[in-house]
Amino acid sequence: MKLDKYTKRAIIGGFISMMVIALGTIMLGRLSGYEAKELIKSSLDGMNTLCNTIALASATILALLLTLLSLSSSSRSELKMEFYKDVLRIAKLDTIIFIAAVITFLLFNLPITESDNVPNNWFNILYYLSLGVSSVLSAALIVVVLLLYNTVVNLIQIVGMGVADHPLAADENDLERKKE
Repeated sequence: MKLDKYTKRAIIGGFISMMVIALGTIMLGRLSGYEAKELIKSSLDGMNTLCNTIALASATILALLLTLLSLSSSSRSELKMEFYKDVLRIAKLDTIIFIAAVITFLLFNLPITESDNVPNNWFNILYYLSLGVSSVLSAALIVVVLLLYNTVVNLIQIVGMGVADHPLAADENDLERKKE
């Protein structure tokens, strides 16, 4: 799959944000099992809020994509298939993020810190796993927002500003191929 420059920029932006989050985790240093258990207890509300926010944002983005498609289909300007493939890519990634956020929310609501059967050294793994999952979910949402931004900018240029020589604006050859 060949990625365009906008997709590459969005992925780089998500990767940079994930590295910033990971840097904060590294700065915490090594934890004992008991410290990790206490940190999990204290950060559980924040993790749940993060997952809820990501799920809500993902669902809102999906609804906005429908509006974007409605606007693009009702315009006088014709768009290339690549535009719709970009929108489809955003929708797929956004749906994956939505599902991952909901599943993560459900897993964070398991009362694992109340259990006496879980060895203390497992809390280290759970703590770093929760930080990793939250950083990946956050970075993925940043990628989706950057991709959506690029798509909206392209749509504004083609439909709103009437830029006819835009790479995603269909020309006469594209329109003839579409009719065939």
